[in-house]
Amino acid sequence: MHGARQGIIIYLHSLKQAKMLRRFGNIHYVSKKLKYAVLYTNMEDVETVSEKLRNYSFVKKIELSYKPYLKMEFENSKPDKAKEYDYKMGI
Repeated sequence: MHGARQGIIIYLHSLKQAKMLRRFGNIHYVSKKLKYAVLYTNMEDVETVSEKLRNYSFVKKIELSYKPYLKMEFENSKPDKAKEYDYKMGI
């Protein structure tokens, strides 16, 4: 998978340092309430970036996104008739 991206979820003690995470990849989302940032980086760099981030004192915890490994086609995903009716009614 060349050029594939993977997300890293970084839980922070303080959001002050969130901006400096930019040097590691693209910041996709920052939650002020829950104090975490989602950073996207190249899959081949994920391990290196994770290790570097773990060494920072403001980083509480790191989790990797498993989205690249999940199957995104879902079996039996037929729309629910009752829900379809609700949407048509504008509920």
